[in-house]
Amino acid sequence: MVGVKLFRTDATKGGVTEVTPRLAEVEADVQGLVERHMETLLGVRFLASEYSTGPVHGGRIDSLGLDENGSPVIVEYKRGTDAGVINQGLFYLAWLMDHRAEFEYLVRDRLGVTAASQVLWSGPRLICVAGDFTRYDVHAVREHRRSIDLVRYRFFGSDLLGLETVASVSGGMQVARRARRGAVAQAAAGVQGAAMVELAGAVDEVLLGLGDGVNRVERKQYRAYQRLRNFACMCPPQRSKLLVYLKVNPQDVDLVPDFTRDVSGVGHHGTGDLEVQLRTPKDVERARDLFRASFAAA
Repeated sequence: MVGVKLFRTDATKGGVTEVTPRLAEVEADVQGLVERHMETLLGVRFLASEYSTGPVHGGRIDSLGLDENGSPVIVEYKRGTDAGVINQGLFYLAWLMDHRAEFEYLVRDRLGVTAASQVLWSGPRLICVAGDFTRYDVHAVREHRRSIDLVRYRFFGSDLLGLETVASVSGGMQVARRARRGAVAQAAAGVQGAAMVELAGAVDEVLLGLGDGVNRVERKQYRAYQRLRNFACMCPPQRSKLLVYLKVNPQDVDLVPDFTRDVSGVGHHGTGDLEVQLRTPKDVERARDLFRASFAAA
């Protein structure tokens, strides 16, 4: 985004005016805006601001939240570039893992008993929102065993905000995912058949290959593909089909019976209002443009 130029067009005069990017006046401006619209901007439900970690630990977490898959999220903000933002966030993340009951109580108080019972402790996340990051920051997140997202912000004019994911790493969840994926595949092969398992593997490869920074999150009812926020959720294979849910507006799609379905008013596992039903490798090819559209929207 640093190299992006944004222009406002004038339909009447036929000219264009560059909108100059700028940083916030103070860090609190970024924090306040993100907290008010956290679910829209980051796909995270807001829980608390300036959360005290107690007199012994002596810290204050900028923002606490819960993402679409139930993972605890810490969000730290910096107005510009700050080499300490990642270490500060990891310091708070370690505290959070030692105070799970306290966090679950907060979730129960703000979001209800069901949300508190479904907290995914295998994948806590740190999101750092800052004016910029150095190449050392990007390297550092790749060396840690935690899920970390580096998000660069810019204000444009008085009414535009830009967010860019600079780096996204899923950390130590990778090993667990690979082991669990093999166990799930073996179990599914005995029930649904090898064809559906192979189809699920093909979809997995396509979704992970859409671009950099795609993280995979395993839940009991679905597997989420995340680029800061979910863009696809794949359910375990059924006997004759595979269901994938996408963050694509069904009204923007020519729905095809037995292939795409509007589930915006229908309860289902995972997130997304467009259901894609896959039965053969040809269906995966047909769905590629929809996968790309959902990835771009995330």
